[in-house]
Amino acid sequence: MIDQHSDKHIDYQHINYQHIDYQHIDVTPHNGAMGAEINAGRLDVPLAPAVIAEIRRAWLAYGLIVFRDQSLSTPGYARFCEQFGALDSYPFATPTDEHARVYPIIKEPDQAFNFGGGWHTDTSYLVQPPAATCLMALEVPAHGGDTLFANTTAAFEAMSPAMQALTQDLNGVFTPALVHGNSGAFAHLRQGSASTPDAEEVALATQRVEHPIIRTHPQTGRKAIYAAAGHCECLADMTVEESQPILNYLQTQATKPEFTTRLSWQPGTLAMWDNRCVFHYALNDYPGQRREMRRVTLRGEVPV
Repeated sequence: MIDQHSDKHIDYQHINYQHIDYQHIDVTPHNGAMGAEINAGRLDVPLAPAVIAEIRRAWLAYGLIVFRDQSLSTPGYARFCEQFGALDSYPFATPTDEHARVYPIIKEPDQAFNFGGGWHTDTSYLVQPPAATCLMALEVPAHGGDTLFANTTAAFEAMSPAMQALTQDLNGVFTPALVHGNSGAFAHLRQGSASTPDAEEVALATQRVEHPIIRTHPQTGRKAIYAAAGHCECLADMTVEESQPILNYLQTQATKPEFTTRLSWQPGTLAMWDNRCVFHYALNDYPGQRREMRRVTLRGEVPV
């Protein structure tokens, strides 16, 4: 969990995130409905507990935080992320040789498919999905390759009280098979892996778990839309046909322009976002160009 370190005593639900007085970092709100750029100096050295605490508060306030012009080795990147929580594994990819919890996300010039296309929140089909995703850019195309982000807390809070009441007690059925269908799940999810999937991976690729479609954030106490079309198949105890009107509405609501922002990457950009209240969408608009990123996820909790 994100708040298990030096500031674990803080009552996050009673912080006024719009009026935080940052003493150790510079925070510049990002264009759009969410996100902020953070200047905390070099990230390849251990950060003081007070700096970590302020970065965490900014992350909870903005959902997405971005650091620019960083130069981190793979082990150094992992060490930076570990200051915010335990590193998680990703079941459908092969990690780097340098660290077992850092995963390469690469699109070669001749590949048509990109990793992370379509609105989603990472691995919401797991029983205990990750709280945060960190992504660091190593190589980016000359143009294109941006990532869209959606503030699903703001989207939920803009819904009518009646629609909030209707949806906030419903569960959804989440599965990785929706990404490209059961037949294509391994070809796309197991990016960069040439090995044959084992029995555990086969079971995971077709499993279905239930989570709330409106999730309560464990630190802030705010509710957010959690059911993204990328992984939520239907509502619990309903057919897909019966579920679609509500799920389609939530998807449309969450990704309205007024709730989104767009991140342009450069080499050395490092972003961290909150999977519990943020959707993202990696744009696939750079044919014939190469993009190489490194991904880390931080262990989360069972959604409620």
